[in-house]
Amino acid sequence: MKILDGVRQCAIVMLVLSPATPVVHGQVSAPRLLRATTYNSHFPASAEGGEAWNGISVAHDGTVYYVLSSPVYNVPAQMYAFHPKTHIITHIANLNDAVGQANAKVVAQGKSHVSFVEDNGKLYFSTHLGYYAHAGGVETTAAAPKGYGPYPGGHFVSYDMKTGKFDDLAIAPRGEGIIAFAMDMQRRRMYGITWPTGHFLRYDLKTKNLKDLGTSFHGGETGVIGDTYRSICRRIVIDPRDGSAYFTTGEGTIYRYRYDADTMAAVAGVNLKKDYFGQLDPARHGMAYNWRAAIWDPSEKAIYGVNGQSGYLFRFDPTVPSVDVLERLTSVPSKRTGMFDKFPYGYLRLVLGADGHTLYYLTGSPLSADSKGAAASKTQEEGSHLITYDVSTAKYADHGQIMLDNGDAATAPQSLAVAPDGTVYTLCYVARNGKRGIELISFHP
Repeated sequence: MKILDGVRQCAIVMLVLSPATPVVHGQVSAPRLLRATTYNSHFPASAEGGEAWNGISVAHDGTVYYVLSSPVYNVPAQMYAFHPKTHIITHIANLNDAVGQANAKVVAQGKSHVSFVEDNGKLYFSTHLGYYAHAGGVETTAAAPKGYGPYPGGHFVSYDMKTGKFDDLAIAPRGEGIIAFAMDMQRRRMYGITWPTGHFLRYDLKTKNLKDLGTSFHGGETGVIGDTYRSICRRIVIDPRDGSAYFTTGEGTIYRYRYDADTMAAVAGVNLKKDYFGQLDPARHGMAYNWRAAIWDPSEKAIYGVNGQSGYLFRFDPTVPSVDVLERLTSVPSKRTGMFDKFPYGYLRLVLGADGHTLYYLTGSPLSADSKGAAASKTQEEGSHLITYDVSTAKYADHGQIMLDNGDAATAPQSLAVAPDGTVYTLCYVARNGKRGIELISFHP
């Protein structure tokens, strides 16, 4: 491993710039400003700034593991570890090396689009492609450049935190990436959804058997806009009681994979097509009625999820089954305008805190009233906000806009991890020397 320059900063990670209190129970008083500390991972400049989509988690010892992604065909994503006591960042590996693709002239393993799952000293995750083409306003698989083979497929991978060894466990069929991932630690099964066609995969760690259960997404994200196109769910949630794995479709259907039968079917009698979420067309670009972010709450024995377009939090009880719409987790500026946020997909990270009852969520800024940006308003300039929601008391709080230590607003954070001491970590754009790149930041609400 290569130990990168340690970033040793004594700056306080939270600076309250306004005496206003966070919003509680739907109030809309002005939120605070949160000051973040930025770090330098020395991500390859050849990756053109990079990307970040959800690849961050805090391990049991407080170490923050994360992946910075690359949109370049010949630059793989890079995995790092941040040590909070020393502020030293360790470069672990690039994802080509991690899956044994180091010497192959094929499109790189450009992303990890998922959170790590820690179990028995190892981190489990999946890999994805970062090199795309754009057509008709949507991302599509790009043809491999001359001299390179096509993307070979995303991998299920494990990383031993003690030895530093990676194990390549399985590869997705048809050269597709793995855009959603979950693991049932008790039953030793891993699950993934592929991109761009949305096939549901399960991999059994005991038998080393990979099974493809097909797609529930029509033409997936290769489909024709307005017809067969369907956005693919980005989150699989495990019910540890029986090993069921849940995901959704743009029509609002909730699917259940049954561990006991090794089969998949729609959950009858309930769906996520709610008027509060808006009138959404699943055949158009956007997540529609999919949950964008979702987590299992062991105390409530339920799934909490967020509709991406509207920002509404809901509770899905798989036992009944039932869906209860709870609260809009958008920022105070969005609540005031009543507009959707500017990023129509919504935000990926919803995290349950160490106390077992506080949900953490990152959200963005609202559209202008004319929705066309003809005259940018102050609300358009609002950056990302940290939201919490206490499931035990139904208290919502906007803790404020996240500001970087260079004075810029934090923009485009899609990842989120919360340490037991309450420190919040995410990956967002940071400007240095006239260039902008994705980087690790931390702050404390």
